Amino acid sequence: MSKPLSGIYAALMSGFADNGDFCSTRQNAIVDYVIRQRITGLYVGGSSAEGGLMTASELLEQQVIVHQKCKGSGKTLIAHVGLPSLKESIRLAQHAKACGYDGLSALPPHAYPFSHPDVLDYYRHLSAATDLPMIIYEVPIRTGRTSTTAQMVELLALKNVVGIKYTNTDLFGLALLRKHSPQATCFFGFDEMFGAAAALGVDGGIGTTYNIIGGLYTAIFAAAWASDIPRLQTLQHISRDFVEALLKVGVIPGMKLALQQTGVDCGPARAPFNLVGDNPQQIIRDALDKPDLREWLAPGFM
Repeated sequence: MSKPLSGIYAALMSGFADNGDFCSTRQNAIVDYVIRQRITGLYVGGSSAEGGLMTASELLEQQVIVHQKCKGSGKTLIAHVGLPSLKESIRLAQHAKACGYDGLSALPPHAYPFSHPDVLDYYRHLSAATDLPMIIYEVPIRTGRTSTTAQMVELLALKNVVGIKYTNTDLFGLALLRKHSPQATCFFGFDEMFGAAAALGVDGGIGTTYNIIGGLYTAIFAAAWASDIPRLQTLQHISRDFVEALLKVGVIPGMKLALQQTGVDCGPARAPFNLVGDNPQQIIRDALDKPDLREWLAPGFM
């Protein structure tokens, strides 16, 4: 029996105008591309969306636009609602519920070096603000702290909390979490390592590169469940090589460039993001031109 919200989700990117304003037309263009892929759903308003650079009002508008665009697509929608302010996070959560989202997720509080009791209290209030299933988030690279297994288990016991997005390279920690919270829906957040996490039995993945090659991760997930390790390795190498290219130019602006080169009018990354390195346009073009990657682009593009 599948667990709540399990599956493969694109951590949806945001559409911005050339002047940096949120742009509904470009947001719709991104969603139109993403929902053509063989994935479970969309994770809306998170780090890949540059949510930390957006206002609460923009995130509320984005929730509406994405939900409307996805009607009839069969995609599951998870709204990321984790802002530095608990009050604003609750506002986003309740708005997502009213829009018709299927689930919620949230970064832990990250504006200050909060203690575990602080984090526990934050999630307790946020998860109780609606009756939607909540996915908590373990991401040391954003928060500057690593939760213990016992701390994550305690968070997973909160009302309405059904799972966790685990974005940590510590796979032993992941295995312990699976052991001690077997009922939880466990997502993995590092695209370039998803195959390893899938082999350890995670329930899905949420990632940035899923925006453009989401079907690849569905195939990796299927290979893990079929115990087809050679195919899993072959597919994961495609992800590895694409992420390597993105790291050379900057992941968020590099993904925007990749979408543009694929034919999606997504607009730029929001300042202060900039492309870096020598000739980033050619680096991304070369990555997209690889035949093993091209087959995973959405039909009708590039």
